[in-house]
Amino acid sequence: QVQLVESGGGLVQAGGSLRLSCAASGRTFSSYVMGWFRQAPGKEREFVISISGSGGGTLYADSVKGRFTISRDNAKNTVHLQMDSLKPEDTAVYYCAASPRGWPTISRYDYDYWGQGTQVTVSS
Repeated sequence: QVQLVESGGGLVQAGGSLRLSCAASGRTFSSYVMGWFRQAPGKEREFVISISGSGGGTLYADSVKGRFTISRDNAKNTVHLQMDSLKPEDTAVYYCAASPRGWPTISRYDYDYWGQGTQVTVSS
């Protein structure tokens, strides 16, 4: 069982930056692929970015390439999402998720554990 708690959301102007963090419980954190998803009002939850258990592999949605970066610290059971050059269309609730299914994993149906979500709002 893995419990995930996100932090770092908020309101930012377009072009600004935010850093989201996700703290995980459990002693096998490095065995999980970690991902970030987001869900805007009236839309499906969509894949944003993911990172392999070792941290050596990353996958990005086309919409965030060159702007978002994911990293993890397996010693501290944390994963971070650095979001730069934010756009109004990035506004959504962002969810941290953990998948035991190996790399690569981008489908939300392959992630077993989810955080409660953190709101990110980008004003124009």
